[in-house]
Amino acid sequence: MNKTIFNSIAIVLIAIILLSLNELNLLEASAKYMFVPLLGFYFLGQYSEQKFSNKNK
Repeated sequence: MNKTIFNSIAIVLIAIILLSLNELNLLEASAKYMFVPLLGFYFLGQYSEQKFSNKNK
């Protein structure tokens, strides 16, 4: 799996999570927790950057 595909999947998953939370009206009650999945994907992005950086150079 290359870096572009991994980044695209991460963006789509973030969008799905936030849209589903918005549809369930959970963002109003727990807005402080909406960035927890985003932080998780940020660290996954950092991991993919380190793992796939040698293949792209």
